[in-house]
Amino acid sequence: MSVQNPSNERLKEILTEAKTIAVVGLSANPERTSHQIAKRMQEEGYKIIPVNPTLDEVLGEKAYRSLAEVDEPIDIINVFRRPEHLMDVAKDAVQTDCKMFWAQQGIVNEEAYDYLKEHDFEVVMDLCIKVVHAVLLK
Repeated sequence: MSVQNPSNERLKEILTEAKTIAVVGLSANPERTSHQIAKRMQEEGYKIIPVNPTLDEVLGEKAYRSLAEVDEPIDIINVFRRPEHLMDVAKDAVQTDCKMFWAQQGIVNEEAYDYLKEHDFEVVMDLCIKVVHAVLLK
């Protein structure tokens, strides 16, 4: 199956209803795209949960080694990992209570997409969450 993102109307609903975004691959380096986007989403009022095994804290929030270790509800899993790592992240994602998986712009993996859809996830790939938020919610 090829990747098909939700409609703009549905993306707006997702971003309006969400409160917490787990950011897989969030960097502590302010020059990195993951850091800049997560910081912007935090400024927009979302709680950011950093998921990066090499960090203890990012953007003032405790970092977790994996999605499985996150001990609070997640509304969106936002992924900044290369496409070849997406299947591993998808397998971790299905172990959570979250049902929304969002791979950032430039990140597509059809195998991971199909796997997530089989596990009742809504899936977005190859779209920047910050840009979608700016376009649909402003």
